[in-house]
Amino acid sequence: MENRYDFVYLADVTNGNPNGDPDRDNAPRIDPRTKRGLISDVCVKRKIRNYVDRTRQGQPGMEIYVRERAILNCQHDKAWEAIQPEAKPAERKKLPKDVAKARELTDWMRANFFDIRTFGAVMTTGVNCGQVRGALQFTFGRSADPVDVLNVSLTRMAVTTEKDAEAQGDNRTMGRKHIVPYGLYRFHGFITPSDGFTQDDLDLTWEALRNMWDLDRSAARGEMAARRLVAFRHESRYGNAPAADLLTRVSAVKCADVEYPRAFGDYEVAVDADGLPAGVEILDLL
Repeated sequence: MENRYDFVYLADVTNGNPNGDPDRDNAPRIDPRTKRGLISDVCVKRKIRNYVDRTRQGQPGMEIYVRERAILNCQHDKAWEAIQPEAKPAERKKLPKDVAKARELTDWMRANFFDIRTFGAVMTTGVNCGQVRGALQFTFGRSADPVDVLNVSLTRMAVTTEKDAEAQGDNRTMGRKHIVPYGLYRFHGFITPSDGFTQDDLDLTWEALRNMWDLDRSAARGEMAARRLVAFRHESRYGNAPAADLLTRVSAVKCADVEYPRAFGDYEVAVDADGLPAGVEILDLL
């Protein structure tokens, strides 16, 4: 892949918690000043990893490095076993002095793990496999307008143990659930050509962004959906125009007669294609 891409990604949530904050009782993340909702870049990367893992499991080059309950040092061991099986455990603490051998280890990890070549990784803990600078980076998602955060009370018609039942005299217990009635979130993404990241990887990334929410259903997240994906493709690998000048060409503004947005139809999304810089084209991918 020899082209740079900058893109705008819009996703929304209805009656759900798109990204809970563990420091705030898992309530939806918000900017305390503007009250606009936030979704972390790490959250989106997790969804992409999960999508690739579920749809490409077992295929060459589609392993996932950062997965739930993964032991990263064990992932590093796989590279050493493949490239230098004779190396003793003590020798694996450092990259080989031979530059070619060291590069082989790093290249093996990049070639076998989708998320390493896509997002990058520092693989120096325990056994050392070097570092990779990934091709793709995200900003935090921010809602187009302030969001309401509702704290909904729930009743569970059961208790956990017999002791709980005896203490309470009633099997009903109370709980709470945080939801956002509606929020349209905007992310910016940047893809820079990187060693090992191929056109197939790029196509899979677009596919994941379009479809990953449908494989991530949860009672806590309500209805989440990808709404728009607009990419600016540069002829040059280093870019033909500043990203900041291109991304502002995509706007999502609530309709004039809407005070409290509650659906994607309450917004008007527009893409300004007039006077594009030379060497830049717009791709409407969703």
